[in-house]
Amino acid sequence: MSDPYGQEPEGLPCVLSEEVARLLEDPALPGDVFGAVVAATVVINESRGDVPGSTASSKWPQQRRMPLGADGSLGIAEYVIVADADPPHIVLTRIQLY
Repeated sequence: MSDPYGQEPEGLPCVLSEEVARLLEDPALPGDVFGAVVAATVVINESRGDVPGSTASSKWPQQRRMPLGADGSLGIAEYVIVADADPPHIVLTRIQLY
């Protein structure tokens, strides 16, 4: 079944690496960091990895970095677009906090 005319394409699922999952499970993690990581997964999903302000690796363009929090005040989120997988998805691989 095809999508209705004019409907935007679906996002790509954004899954967490074990490292990021452990970070989010830490009860000492500040709420603003938790919220920023969750918000990042939503933006990554909806933009299919093409997040405004993200940078791509010159050696590996599937790897991206994006600021975390307002103007990157909390750190950097790293993710990888796995477009060739079945099904295609994105992995949030690492969070580097300041």
